[in-house]
Amino acid sequence: FLPPSKSSWDAAYERELETFQDTGDAGEIWFGEESMVRIIRWLEKQKVPLESSVLDIGTGNGVLLIELAKSGYTNLTGIDYSPSAIQLSEKIREKEGMSHIKLKVEDFLAPSAELSGFEICIDKGTFDAISLNPENAVGKRKQYVRSVCSVLKPEGFFLITSCNWTKEELLNEFGEGFEILEELPTPKFCFGGRIGNSVTALVFQRK
Repeated sequence: FLPPSKSSWDAAYERELETFQDTGDAGEIWFGEESMVRIIRWLEKQKVPLESSVLDIGTGNGVLLIELAKSGYTNLTGIDYSPSAIQLSEKIREKEGMSHIKLKVEDFLAPSAELSGFEICIDKGTFDAISLNPENAVGKRKQYVRSVCSVLKPEGFFLITSCNWTKEELLNEFGEGFEILEELPTPKFCFGGRIGNSVTALVFQRK
């Protein structure tokens, strides 16, 4: 279950910040290591140039950006609306010596003008969290889709990992403005004789 409010996100990342300062532990990786490997493998398979501009939406502790940098990507930006998440990711960036990673406090539902022209946008769980917002979740989801359209270049790639939405539901949410390129393989689970995916990972291309 995802923390519903901004203040609870801030509190969670403040705790992770303290833990990192005490122990050097960067905290939880959303959807686990394999979700990062899946994204990086896809970018490599597509031969996405290493200098392509990449935006990590809701970067949290910024560990995905660190892994992208280690894989050779050089034009990386992470945003989060929690200032303590950005503080934590800045500390981890310093520890890893990855000073070229750009980090900003941004509310993606009201992105600033300089957030534009990205060739790749990545979301691991941020759309899920926005969808659980008790206040006007439908409006916020629509605004999220508009925001992705505004920050991503035409024909840019949008990679989304979700545990709340099926492929069909995501196709419906992002049908306007995007076309699906492929579904990435995710771990399957079996429950009551039915096989399903607990996580959906899709690649869209902006029209």
